[in-house]
Amino acid sequence: MNKINTRNMTTIGLMSALLCIIGPFSIPLPFSPVPIVLSNLMIYISCSILGTKKGTLSVIIYLLIGLVGLPVFSGFTSGLSKIAGPTGGYLIGYIFCAIITGLFVEKFEDKIYMYAIGMILGTLICYAFGTIWLAKQLSLTFMQALFMGVIPYLIGDSLKIMCGTLIGFKIRNKLKSLKLIYS
Repeated sequence: MNKINTRNMTTIGLMSALLCIIGPFSIPLPFSPVPIVLSNLMIYISCSILGTKKGTLSVIIYLLIGLVGLPVFSGFTSGLSKIAGPTGGYLIGYIFCAIITGLFVEKFEDKIYMYAIGMILGTLICYAFGTIWLAKQLSLTFMQALFMGVIPYLIGDSLKIMCGTLIGFKIRNKLKSLKLIYS
């Protein structure tokens, strides 16, 4: 990662702020404690623009902001109880989603399909953390948790990955052409 300078701090802060703005908006589902969110879309875009280290840092800052009590998580919630609750595994999974997405973006920068593969793999890791956590919290089997916290979201998350890939690739290439980010 380039040294932390004003530009890096600004872009990391901006992506964290955008995640904090988008994070609270969610659609609760009656059969699951896991709501439909746009947070993962913002993580895909963030990591496409910032790469692994800075993108992951923006996600960690978002999680810390929510942890200390600002209502930036789904449904305008926050705090340790949210991270320790049924959906906490998905929130922790965001870190790994960011790492994997960022790695694929950096390693295969000119291959748009690799952005999508990174986002898919990152999402699968996030699903794994979230599903295991959900199963433990609600005393469910892994399959029950999978049907409660993953299966209903596959189509929507696929659409978010497509959007994140197209938007992230386009913005990253534009910023590179303006010499605002470097490979």
